[in-house]
Amino acid sequence: MMLARVADSLYWIGRYIERAEHVSRLSAVMLNATLDRTAGAAQTGRIALAALGETDAARADQTFDAARDLALDRDDPGAVVVSLARARENARQVRDQITTETWERLNLVYLRITGRAAEAAFDDDPAEFLQDVIADLHLFKGAVDATMSHGEGWRFLMLGVYLERAQLMARLLEGCFGEGRTLSVSEPLALMGLLRMGCALEPYLRVYTADINPRFLLEFLLFDEDFPRSIRFCTARMQELLTQLSREAGAGRSDALRLAGRLDARLKYADVEEVEATGAGGLLSAVAAECAAIHEAIYETFVAYPLELSLPA
Repeated sequence: MMLARVADSLYWIGRYIERAEHVSRLSAVMLNATLDRTAGAAQTGRIALAALGETDAARADQTFDAARDLALDRDDPGAVVVSLARARENARQVRDQITTETWERLNLVYLRITGRAAEAAFDDDPAEFLQDVIADLHLFKGAVDATMSHGEGWRFLMLGVYLERAQLMARLLEGCFGEGRTLSVSEPLALMGLLRMGCALEPYLRVYTADINPRFLLEFLLFDEDFPRSIRFCTARMQELLTQLSREAGAGRSDALRLAGRLDARLKYADVEEVEATGAGGLLSAVAAECAAIHEAIYETFVAYPLELSLPA
């Protein structure tokens, strides 16, 4: 069984890497939308900021400053630079558990965003700067998948990735379709922006062709079984990973596995028409809340468990 501190670090590497990529992408889409002075562009900016918990409506008119802060503000715990610094620190603590390729790739993107030239590079071409960060994080994930043994350590890292992704996608959709939200996504440009924020535009078009409407968009990002950023795909992977980890740790049917299985079943057997009729807000809120509960259960099972549970009888 893996040491709890090692499992914890690998799990948080996955979470921080996914968070950094998500914030980078939302910032890039927001900046790109500002090139078009339309209602749809303004709506895209509000969607991105709402998904990141920004409550100041005026920030939607200050997209460059907002994107710069989201990328480089070291005092903002959700900024890309902070997430990458924390991912690298966790990786440093478990350097013997990851491959040279994964460490080097993570170190390179960390140095890119913390170097002396980072702010000047962002100011010169913010879209290219953010796209380079996203590309580097894709390379990191590719190195993880291609060079790490797909054993216990890899599973904890990927568990962090999929849990963080499910939460972030739920918040993104909840900001648009949740109950009591004033933001209504109606502009075609904003709908395309929302798909880009989920890295889903081309996969969506292959399924629904050019018919971009809120109902199909919600269905795709919630329930598609093949798209790796849909919430349904993430919960299925979480259940698979927790099944293997629980078996390896001798945890049996842990609370984390039970909660993940329940969430996966909720999405697997959900009726799309019923969700549309009753509103998606309840389901999206439940996804976010249950992901938080799964996180707590993961800690209770694999990280902060009582010492006597790890000792032989």
